[in-house]
Amino acid sequence: MLWAPATASADPVTKFGDEARSVFGPMPDGACTGPNSRQVGLEVDGNVVKLEPNPSKAGAPLEFAHRDVEGHLVKWTTAIERCDKPSLAGDVTFCAMNSRVGKVTRNNVQWLFLCRKSSESLELETDSYWTATDPRFSRYSAIGFNNVTGEIAFLDGRKDRSVFDWTERFPPPGGASYGDSAGRRAAVELYDGGAKVDCVLCHDNKKPTVVDPHMQQARVGYFGGRHDPRAAFGMGNFLPGGIARPDAPFRVIGSGYSAAHASTLLDARSFLIDGHPCSGCHSLTTLESGRRFAADATGKTPVIPNATVMQNAALFAQKGALGLVQNHRTKWASASGAGRISPWMTPEHGGSLWKGVRVLNDDDWLRLSRCAWGVGGSECGYRPLFTQCPPPGEGGDTFVPTDFSADVHFYPTATQGAQKILRLSWKYLNGYGDVPARDDVRFNVAFKTSDVPLVRGPPTRQEYPTIDEAKGTSFVAAAGGIGRSGSATLLKHVSFAGHKKWTGPVPSNMARLYSVDVPAACGKRYLFRIVPERFCFDNSGIRFSEAEYLLYRDIDCGR
Repeated sequence: MLWAPATASADPVTKFGDEARSVFGPMPDGACTGPNSRQVGLEVDGNVVKLEPNPSKAGAPLEFAHRDVEGHLVKWTTAIERCDKPSLAGDVTFCAMNSRVGKVTRNNVQWLFLCRKSSESLELETDSYWTATDPRFSRYSAIGFNNVTGEIAFLDGRKDRSVFDWTERFPPPGGASYGDSAGRRAAVELYDGGAKVDCVLCHDNKKPTVVDPHMQQARVGYFGGRHDPRAAFGMGNFLPGGIARPDAPFRVIGSGYSAAHASTLLDARSFLIDGHPCSGCHSLTTLESGRRFAADATGKTPVIPNATVMQNAALFAQKGALGLVQNHRTKWASASGAGRISPWMTPEHGGSLWKGVRVLNDDDWLRLSRCAWGVGGSECGYRPLFTQCPPPGEGGDTFVPTDFSADVHFYPTATQGAQKILRLSWKYLNGYGDVPARDDVRFNVAFKTSDVPLVRGPPTRQEYPTIDEAKGTSFVAAAGGIGRSGSATLLKHVSFAGHKKWTGPVPSNMARLYSVDVPAACGKRYLFRIVPERFCFDNSGIRFSEAEYLLYRDIDCGR
């Protein structure tokens, strides 16, 4: 029972899968079909568009059928150059149709699966690939999120693979378990192990989804809001909503991802401008929620006063990306009157675009843009976007070990009759985030021995192993997780009783028993320091609790 979680593989895909499973619990197979899935539609000039055979033409060729909210056919077209709600993601088809999204929720953990149709040209064509019944798609991805702990994980399909099939189910990156050899092999062929896409650039709002018209079509961008008849074209409440506090926890799980995108994670800031008309609902960031999404939402152009050469280059790239989005947006979507759905966020009232709502003025936009590009002052209220991994029992994790005891037992042996042992035990529930199979916490147990003093009394703190010895700062292994650390003996990475190496924990909402047996000698005093440790699977490495868990026991001869 001395083993570190999620270290069974050096392969980046299976290692990531083991890390994610240790934090989020067993991961479901990815699926974009079935009752827990939705289709991403396409809207043009306020009508829904589908690709289907046109019976009015010889051979019934595939064409785009435009229908109003009552289902009446408005027209057929052979091309779609613009749509009402183009994608803001970049490097994907702007006006794609019939991508699919799946969702699985377990306690506080949500898994979202995206089967995205896209094309090399980033344009839509009258090809059967774009029909709702064609299961082919080009980009598979998934997001896991715990809405209590703010822990998030990103999965991407291989980048050298251009065709996937949503009739298949996609295995988790670490398989169903450490022992799922077939699933682990299949995952290596499915997922990108290089973390090539910096997902948090867009998914930076402390939620698993980004609120924008393209994906959450019913939530924003209609004068009548959810009551507008056209809201039926969207996915309704299928995707998670809610507003994240600027001080909410937010942490990316995946040591490989964290290493590849360390600078993004380190430099990113959230900001909240007191009294700003956007601050009532949004905590924006110096990543894309502040730079791209806010600009598109308000119909403004990013600006940095007195920009440097490097800043001008970044501005140019962002303006280019926003320009491509605008060039794929219909004139109807930006027209005045009841048809207007872009800009799709307004001061005070968000996505409620009733007639007469004022737009964001230039002064307020300049304040927001300065903060978004990291050149604002104290009014931005900057704080790190990504929060620290909490040690066990700290930083939002309220679960601590209890019921410590050290009792003498006898262990039968073939040659010596019975060997006296000292059984150290305690109880602990790894309940952070309400994940019954969470498995990212272990315990280090350091101990020293001395002669039982002639005058009995409790030991001083200085007699116990030091915190550095218990953390294994100078650990020298003797056998596996057992060795010397300074002047102490150290048992590293103790898991709960019965949790053997490379097995998943049985889910539990009750405290588990932890137990360590140490050979005992008469006339000796045993002094223990127990340190809980969390494996963070990010740039933090391991975070140790600083709480004092000290225990001693004297072994009297003849007892």
